[in-house]
Amino acid sequence: MLMNGGNAVDAAVATAIALTVVEPTSNGIGSDAFAIHSDGNQLHGLNASGRSPAGWTPERFAEYDKMPERGWDTVTIPGAVSAWVALSERYGVLPFADLFEPAIEYARNGYPVSPITAQSWARAAKILHAQPGFAQAFLPNGRAPKAGELFRCNEIARTLEQVADSRGDSFYHGELAEKIVQFSEQTGGVMTLEDFASHSADWVDPISIRWGEYEVHEIPPNGQGIAALIALGILSNVPGFSNYYPDSLESVHYQIEAMKLAFADLHQYVSDPQSMSVNPEELLEPRYLNQRASLIDSHRATAPTFGVPRPSGTVYLTAADASGMMVSFIQSNYMGFGSGIVVPGTGISLQNRGNCFRLEQGHPNSVGPRKRPFHTIIPGFVTKDGEPEMSFGVMGGSMQAQGHVQMAVRVLMAGQNPQQASDAPRWQVMEDGTITVEQTFDSVVVEGLRSMGHQVRVEPGWTNQSFGGAQLVRRHNGLYIAGSDSRKDGMAVGF
Repeated sequence: MLMNGGNAVDAAVATAIALTVVEPTSNGIGSDAFAIHSDGNQLHGLNASGRSPAGWTPERFAEYDKMPERGWDTVTIPGAVSAWVALSERYGVLPFADLFEPAIEYARNGYPVSPITAQSWARAAKILHAQPGFAQAFLPNGRAPKAGELFRCNEIARTLEQVADSRGDSFYHGELAEKIVQFSEQTGGVMTLEDFASHSADWVDPISIRWGEYEVHEIPPNGQGIAALIALGILSNVPGFSNYYPDSLESVHYQIEAMKLAFADLHQYVSDPQSMSVNPEELLEPRYLNQRASLIDSHRATAPTFGVPRPSGTVYLTAADASGMMVSFIQSNYMGFGSGIVVPGTGISLQNRGNCFRLEQGHPNSVGPRKRPFHTIIPGFVTKDGEPEMSFGVMGGSMQAQGHVQMAVRVLMAGQNPQQASDAPRWQVMEDGTITVEQTFDSVVVEGLRSMGHQVRVEPGWTNQSFGGAQLVRRHNGLYIAGSDSRKDGMAVGF
């Protein structure tokens, strides 16, 4: 797209569309999406996550002990198509239909499946083969395609042509919406045409926090980006933190403890903005962050709870062009193929973002009608003196906010280049408080963490998907430095 005269937005949107075809294990036409766009002077956030159907009343979920992971009761209205349209209309220069040409060619004529995608596909096939429509679209010859085998899907090609020709209207107001709703009615869902017609992608102002001489920006809730900002704000209040090398025992301990505090607040407060009991700004208030930092024991692991502020399976990509325009874009089904539901005749695999709701009535993120769930996917951005500095993201569920913190510490504080920061070993705070680290992690630091009381588990395998995948583009002396995660099939490309 860049070589055809397009800009960074055209490149990002075309890549996002193509990824629904060539990496269906992580995203699809039925995904959600978020983006941060910089025109060189100002940042613009886009929240294209979907809301729940109007029929998602508490009574419908009364039979569940926990939120389901698959099936119709996990599918909120997909927002990715609306993100492509919104970005193209506002900032793109190429005709909208041109952005679909590579994806349609891959879908119709086939592409060789890449190795890590093939592994994920095989795992998903064991779980999802019985879900409505899945096998027909994604298990040719009754199995997942192997690495290097050609995969093609004419149904996806035809659907993308409809989206391109109608500028997305068919997906929310026309034939594609009707097909999804009809399949929902036939197989136990409660989606309606009105649910699709009422969907909107919303332009939002990013939220941010100061990190040294930089400003780190995230999309405001319902996403988890605020957790990265809380953690960085806490670390800013740890005396002498910037003097520690990022892989040292002291640095890793403080990062982990800050992340645990941030997650405690995240899971207590973050939901659809209309349902939150606190404002995002209250969670980023300097006095509050300083108070949270004071809870960290420099020698021991803790089990923090949320504070009380005072009122006051994903793909990530980034593109930048010669004009200075930069785009940070993330798109996801969740848990690989998402809900497992694929609408017959369309190749549309539907996300399962509704799984991130909670069943507890009264909680800000409790399941309910026409509501956005808590979301894990987050694009990141960095500015310096008001100018764009770096577009970045780390895909991978709850790893994303933690990955943003680790990239910020490595690139912005320690001065590592994007590829070096991406390749470095990672840690992750798990839901039960266990700390997992990659097998390349320094064994001395691992034992040091254990001596502090951290429950540390070393995970085997360099391409372990639980540690996410980072992509970064940083401006430097009028040029760009890019890094692409070696744990993934992707790469950094420039011309």
